[in-house]
Amino acid sequence: MENSISNMEKTEENYKVPNLEKGIAVLEYLSIRSGGETLQDIKTTLDISQTTAYRILNALVRLGYLLYNDETKRYKLSRKLLTLGFQSLNEHNLLETVLPRLRELRDRVEETVCFGVLGSRKGIFIEQAQGHHTFRFVLTPGKPFELHCSAPGKAIMAYLPNTVRERHLSFMEFTCYNSRTITTREAYLEELEKVRQLGYAMDNEEEMSGVICVGAPIFNFTGYPCGAIWISGPKDRLEPVLKTSVAHIKEITRQVSAELGYSKAQKI
Repeated sequence: MENSISNMEKTEENYKVPNLEKGIAVLEYLSIRSGGETLQDIKTTLDISQTTAYRILNALVRLGYLLYNDETKRYKLSRKLLTLGFQSLNEHNLLETVLPRLRELRDRVEETVCFGVLGSRKGIFIEQAQGHHTFRFVLTPGKPFELHCSAPGKAIMAYLPNTVRERHLSFMEFTCYNSRTITTREAYLEELEKVRQLGYAMDNEEEMSGVICVGAPIFNFTGYPCGAIWISGPKDRLEPVLKTSVAHIKEITRQVSAELGYSKAQKI
């Protein structure tokens, strides 16, 4: 038995590609550093030799996955990975199904309507239909969003399978932005139960004072929450029409889920 385990470990070791793993580590590290990082920061944090780090970074720049700023000496992610992600989503008809619905919902509520998915540790904003108001929120594709204090984060997390939810909970730091931010696992789980009961999630000034967000999940044909649609806006503008906006959001997410093959969409 011991020999079998030893042989398995040797086999796994034979298939490792150290520099590939280091390159992926660099991409993952920079994915949460929107301002980019220097060669020194990257090699120190990831414990990679300077020569290896330099070669990996140059290769990723040459292939278009990273951008290098000669003035700041910082490397940052390009949009190439995001493009690959879009292509992956399109294979499942998700984006082409969602996009026209974003515009339809935008025309109903007049606010900016957003679509995002779950990333490795945070949510990832994918696309938006900009609102009709002069003052409106505009996000950059690929921008991460918190799971504990955002409407889309709560909407997706509430419906994840327990094992997947637990994995994401283990990563969460519950960063406190103000007195309304949820900062404990217990309070967050209570909030997710509330989301399941209501069918929608809300960020009630939990990250930015004066701003509220409301969103609901999208389900694929297996019943998995593959994304969320939400609106954001000033509290004094959204609060008076909150009930109507929630109804519109839930209707649109039901329609998208149904188009993706979710047979129980009417129960969302």
